[in-house]
Amino acid sequence: MFFTYLRRELRRRRKAALVVASGLALGIALVIVVSSVSSGMGKAQEKVLQSLYGLGTDMTVTKAMETSEEGGERPERPRFSFDAQAEGSGEEQSTDHVMVQGFQSLADSTVDKVGEQSGVADAVGGLSLQVVKVSGEFTRGRFQQDGQGGPGGAAGAEPSEGGRVQGGGADFDVNSYSVYGTDVTEPKLGPLTSSRITDGRTFKASETGAKVAVVDSAHAKEKELETGDTVTVKGTKFKIIGIATAESGDAAADLYLPLKQAQTLADAKDKVTTIYVRATDSQQIDSVKSAIQKNVSGTTVTTSADLADTVSGSLSTASSLATGVGTWLSVAVLVTAFLVAGLLTSSAVSRRVREFGTLKALGWTSGRVTGQVVGEAVVHGLMGGVLGIALGLAGAYAVTAISPTLQAELGGGAGGSGGMGGPGGGPVGGPGREAAAKTLEVALSAPVGLTTVALAVGLAVAGGLVAGAFGGWRASRLRPADALRRVA
Repeated sequence: MFFTYLRRELRRRRKAALVVASGLALGIALVIVVSSVSSGMGKAQEKVLQSLYGLGTDMTVTKAMETSEEGGERPERPRFSFDAQAEGSGEEQSTDHVMVQGFQSLADSTVDKVGEQSGVADAVGGLSLQVVKVSGEFTRGRFQQDGQGGPGGAAGAEPSEGGRVQGGGADFDVNSYSVYGTDVTEPKLGPLTSSRITDGRTFKASETGAKVAVVDSAHAKEKELETGDTVTVKGTKFKIIGIATAESGDAAADLYLPLKQAQTLADAKDKVTTIYVRATDSQQIDSVKSAIQKNVSGTTVTTSADLADTVSGSLSTASSLATGVGTWLSVAVLVTAFLVAGLLTSSAVSRRVREFGTLKALGWTSGRVTGQVVGEAVVHGLMGGVLGIALGLAGAYAVTAISPTLQAELGGGAGGSGGMGGPGGGPVGGPGREAAAKTLEVALSAPVGLTTVALAVGLAVAGGLVAGAFGGWRASRLRPADALRRVA
């Protein structure tokens, strides 16, 4: 009887049902779109952070370079020396200067100490280097005596007043690139994991002392390097075994070497600049961070949450809008939709006074009448939910199809933190990351998960119940006498 009457009443009041369902649908669709866009923002930011950290890395441990006034290490300055050439000219000379970049070095034993902390699943070290290569040639000048012919004057002539040196000079080129020493025994942790090997292969665990290298694709293209070629760093030749392309589009380092080889080049035996840490439980990252800072003195621990604060640009702005303005807008529209649905249902009840009064006169209880009104309102809500899910999915699909490009600026303003970008333009959470802002472009998507759909269904039912509560309360107050007064 209940469902028969419900079906008949819904068929009779199709227009009213459509109006109530449409109002709820708009609110639910907006919630779906905002939730999916917020999820897309999170994935975009996660992609940006992976370019700083590497897959599977939860935090990094570094030690800021101290200033000389504090009695710490003085930032290393490059010095170059060349052999004097007594005879001849045009002979090319070259020298490399390898510097530890950005952070104060840590002992290898610190890696083990960090790994022993509670909540740490794994910890590996890495060494960030900057190589400055100066190459060129000197050209010897020629002395010319005034009043004597020939470009060099008379053979064996002694310099005298009035003579001058003509020609000569130096022509040198300065080339700078970043090198990162990675622990090849731990291939699943560290910055190289955020890059994809597009040619050749990555390091083998047995190549701790091998003279092999992986080159970033952008650097390889600039220097016209290929797999199988060799690169020379400070007189040591390394064979290129692979070409890596950073997934984020922003390379972490130009050249990757086994950690021991990098330590040898920089005269930094048993030293690292960054320790990459994986936590046993992602929910305990804050407690792990506190434990490391407490037990490993002088270090700075940087988590993905800390790095997220350094991401600015349109990605940050859009994320703020989606989580702030978008959320409040969704709440406002939902509340409005619920109120409108409730008022419309209550208004419909007032127009059905004679109907409900007659039903009560025939023996229907107030609870049965109220249940009838609530049942109709819940159906309206479910109809609105179906329509809202359809509209929300269409909106999310449109955002994904358009894929608007957002910009993320990394590391700006973090130079003094020690953990983000040390003095002198150190790396931001990894090798080759300058403290000055770098810009990445990230395509925005709007994924819709089962949780979002379940939320939409819950809102639809809630909207129906709210509307039913308004109408049911009004219907429960009707008396059979009200219906008899209107029968004339």
